[in-house]
Amino acid sequence: MLHDVHIYTDGAAKGNPGPGGYGVVMEWVGKPYKKEFYEGFRYTTNNRMELLGVIVGLEKLKNVGTKVLVISDSKYVVDSVIKKWVFGWEKKNYVGKKNADLWQRFLKTYRLHQVDFKWIKGHNNHPQNERCDELAVYAASQKNLAIDAFYENEEKKLL
Repeated sequence: MLHDVHIYTDGAAKGNPGPGGYGVVMEWVGKPYKKEFYEGFRYTTNNRMELLGVIVGLEKLKNVGTKVLVISDSKYVVDSVIKKWVFGWEKKNYVGKKNADLWQRFLKTYRLHQVDFKWIKGHNNHPQNERCDELAVYAASQKNLAIDAFYENEEKKLL
């Protein structure tokens, strides 16, 4: 499939859990048009930020049915979709699965588009991946970070 948009994503957490953030670079294929997004949270995990970056990128698409290639260095995210694990988790109502809130949100926006995934090795001098990493780390280092309410509430239940 030829893609209209490439979405590069990365997530970071200082400590795991700890302050975290995601970074997204979106490029329209064949056009000199690029957008970047990032956000940080005061207490979260790396996997949550990896997944949230993908979600935010997909949610930014304005046209339903867009052909998208998501490029990520997260085996957690890429394998969960490519190997279709997330669809099995959905059928079992995410029982015993971490990040159920984000996987549900992911599937809602994923199903609006034609999405392919590609895994790339992180910290391997890939320009867009390096930029996403910079954005994620920057986001995590900000003051007045957003609250990952679902995660913080889940953590409190475990205490």
